[in-house]
Amino acid sequence: MSKKKDNNEETLEQELDQELENELENEEVLEDIVDEEIDELAQLQEKLDDMENNYLRANAEMQNIQRRSNEERQTLQKYRSQDLAKKILPSLDNLERALAVEGLSDDVKKGLEMTQESLLNALKEEGVTEVEIVVNETKMDHNYHMAIQTVESDAEADTITQVFQKGYVLHDRILRPAMVVVAQ
Repeated sequence: MSKKKDNNEETLEQELDQELENELENEEVLEDIVDEEIDELAQLQEKLDDMENNYLRANAEMQNIQRRSNEERQTLQKYRSQDLAKKILPSLDNLERALAVEGLSDDVKKGLEMTQESLLNALKEEGVTEVEIVVNETKMDHNYHMAIQTVESDAEADTITQVFQKGYVLHDRILRPAMVVVAQ
């Protein structure tokens, strides 16, 4: 019986060893599966992070495009009358020359003044204003004035002594610089 008992114990030991070995193998397989799942999860998280980053970049770019578009639209709206104003300015110059002619009848002079006033009002409504110059007081500014001549004068140097042609500005943009004579 002792042999049988020894055999039984031996068989039992072998079975336990086999079971333990199977469990260790199962644990290794489970660890491998868990490691694979963790790797896959890390890859998915990385893809998610990339997609989120791409989304945020695209969203920011879209906002920049909208902002630039709005700014461009506002600029176009602000300066929409620039070309028309440039075309009207020579007519204003001609009206001014016509008003300077001696011997005009009062009716003709009144008609010319009314026409000039209506053109100036229309331009003013669009944001066009005359470059203001006070003769013998205003200093030459290359942004708004174009010197066509310099003269010896009692006035301070770089002071405008005469205006040949008026200058005009549309909001903050120069349409045409004033043509002036400057003291030396």
